[in-house]
Amino acid sequence: MKNKNGKLKLTFEKFTWTISNFSKLDSKKLYSEKKILAYPKGTDVGYLSIYLDAGVVNLPFGWSKFANFKFALINQANDKMTKIKETTKQFNATEIAWGFPKFIHLDELNDSSSGFMVNDTCIIEVQILVSKSEQENQVDQQVNKIDDNHDIDKPIKHTDIFLPKETFPTSFGELVDFQGLGKIEQAFVPLLEEVFSRHPSLIDCQQKRSGRFVEWAFTALGRVLHFLKTKKVKDMDGDACNNLQIFWEELKMFRFDLTWLEPHVQSALAMKTCIERAVRVKRTREDVTALEMETKRLKAKMIQAEVDLEIARRDFVKAKEGFEECDLDAELGYGEP
Repeated sequence: MKNKNGKLKLTFEKFTWTISNFSKLDSKKLYSEKKILAYPKGTDVGYLSIYLDAGVVNLPFGWSKFANFKFALINQANDKMTKIKETTKQFNATEIAWGFPKFIHLDELNDSSSGFMVNDTCIIEVQILVSKSEQENQVDQQVNKIDDNHDIDKPIKHTDIFLPKETFPTSFGELVDFQGLGKIEQAFVPLLEEVFSRHPSLIDCQQKRSGRFVEWAFTALGRVLHFLKTKKVKDMDGDACNNLQIFWEELKMFRFDLTWLEPHVQSALAMKTCIERAVRVKRTREDVTALEMETKRLKAKMIQAEVDLEIARRDFVKAKEGFEECDLDAELGYGEP
């Protein structure tokens, strides 16, 4: 659906879900008024699970909607420690829900020192950005008209429309003017300034683009830089790797020279395998430690058993001294008749 200016129509919604008496909840799953689905005990044992119910996008048959949604578990002690997870999903009439089965471990959630649970209450903030489209072939025709001045060799596809600030940025923060080139998210500005000082060709290659296209290009670059700057190795689970892969593929469409950045992206994407191996190594180490402790316990038990056996042998020898064996099965009798 387009607006009067011929642009793809977007809707944005932000709301807060407060869950009280968390420890007393008996329900396996909870729904907020805005169709957010949560499993207090998790769909994966030991984790809080959070999903966006597809009903929130209200789809008739044959239609689809792209939704970018972000869940934030508010840290009530330190907002800088708020746990945020974000993803993008194309919903259709057959979808049920999409989200994060392992949003946060219940031990961390319920730890009174973590700040996520205060007075048995946790707070979840949700941001949803939705773009509605018809069948994909119709979307392609619409989106190819977004910027008649672009000079990329291939036409813009429907997946490309989720690059700029007006669609799916990394966060929904304040936009600021960036060197007169367009409006960019404030969080991206220092990162872009840093890389442009080292790679001025990144700006030069966009000089002949339209203003909107430049904004999209720099937003896409800023999003990847922000991801690499803010994520830690331990954060690179499957969801994070998928998001980074999407960001990277979108960024490459803008024809930047990214030879300097690609090794860092590929290294980050490889962290999932590294983390999985680290987890296996940790578990194996724990198994070895447990078996070593069990072996020591059994050895100590064996030594004690040998000591007990030696004492029993000595007692046996003493008990036999001066003892004459008798037939225990013989009849006692009561004399001759």
